[in-house]
Amino acid sequence: MTRIGIITGSTRDVRVNLQVAEWIKDFADHRDVDAVFEIVDIKESGLGRFNEAIPPLMANKEYATVEQSAWSRKIDSFDGFIFVTPEYNKNFPSGLKDHLDYLGSEWHHKAAGIVSYGSTLGIAASLALRTTLSNLKIATVEPQGAFSLFNDFENMATFKPMEVHKPRFGEMIDDVVAWSTALKSVRKEKALV
Repeated sequence: MTRIGIITGSTRDVRVNLQVAEWIKDFADHRDVDAVFEIVDIKESGLGRFNEAIPPLMANKEYATVEQSAWSRKIDSFDGFIFVTPEYNKNFPSGLKDHLDYLGSEWHHKAAGIVSYGSTLGIAASLALRTTLSNLKIATVEPQGAFSLFNDFENMATFKPMEVHKPRFGEMIDDVVAWSTALKSVRKEKALV
């Protein structure tokens, strides 16, 4: 079965990120797809700012800390991802960037969808994240979710998405599952080389 990690993108105490991730998981769990979905909260990883002496691609998954090794195993266990990112200053949060940087090959040849939110739907954050993910050899699907802090949240604090988003989210989830499933064969082929 295809495993999809729904990765939170914020570590702030006042974040609404987890609410969005929980909504996505509930929505995805009710889709007729051959996949299991799991929320991966970066705030709970135990990792701080990225400050490793050896680049992850050169570490050969032999990491210096228990936390980084646990993060490696967690990400390795997934076939694809849905990244949930707020937009901070026209970019995605540094906490998410650190969590991406902590690993190398664990991300390779997997698929991802992006869900963003902010005062301008988080579009700049999603574009920046898309570029970073491509560098990590993650194939991002075209359908993406974009929520407005003004229309999809009550008082910018409680997530209440409009119904209009559901068809687009269905497309995104279907594509993430299909691409993630297909890319398993690429990873298997790469492992044999």
